[in-house]
Amino acid sequence: MNSISVSDTVLKIEKLNIVFNSYVYRRETIRDRFVRAVGSPLSSLRSNKNQLHVLKDFNLEVKKGERLGILGHNGSGKTTLCRCIAGMLIPSTGRISVNGTRRSIFNTTIGIIPELTGRENAYLLSVLMFPELENDERNDLLEEALEFSELGDFLDTPYMHYSKGMQARLCLSVISSNECDLLILDEVFDGADMFFQEKIAKRVLNLIKNSGAVVFVSHNLEQIRTACNQVMVIDGGNAWFKGDVEEGIKLYTSRGH
Repeated sequence: MNSISVSDTVLKIEKLNIVFNSYVYRRETIRDRFVRAVGSPLSSLRSNKNQLHVLKDFNLEVKKGERLGILGHNGSGKTTLCRCIAGMLIPSTGRISVNGTRRSIFNTTIGIIPELTGRENAYLLSVLMFPELENDERNDLLEEALEFSELGDFLDTPYMHYSKGMQARLCLSVISSNECDLLILDEVFDGADMFFQEKIAKRVLNLIKNSGAVVFVSHNLEQIRTACNQVMVIDGGNAWFKGDVEEGIKLYTSRGH
């Protein structure tokens, strides 16, 4: 990961390639297996080695103020791209440059210890997500986030006893409480109960608006329309559209996704 000097460019990706190695298992008779096992024991465990080329010479530039929604069918490379931008995956080749602080939200329950209370887990989550905060800043952030969650007395109950909706309330309330220069969001609303979704959606939208630039992955087209001012459509490991939101959604849906 490299830094960049152009002030209004928050993210720049140049000729990014992500290649995963995979193994293809083929059907064969018992006789085939026996002959292969005798001749080469290792080859009996796997056949020919293949490579899965997820992203291909991928280029992208995101400037300050851009809220980029990413659309693509399952397996198109959306999450892989976000993980690369977040620094969780090392590119096979290519370069990713970020100007400023970045924060990624994939799994809202990351770092959670079920035996601890909601309040204790909220503190640990804040340390994981916002390590740069001073104690006073962290305390203020947590106080506001926990009040926003509306969990009340349940905050001092072990997290393992929370419903899925309550888990989402706690985690989303904390991770949506502080903006950054580059915000990466991947299906962040999954799991929130219907009574809390509207409230947390407004909060995340406010977070998006206050962050420098945003990369937002969602299958929900209304969320894309509300949160984003540009759309990119990924297909076959390439970005084949980047531009107007409605035009991008129209192209995406016209391909049967």
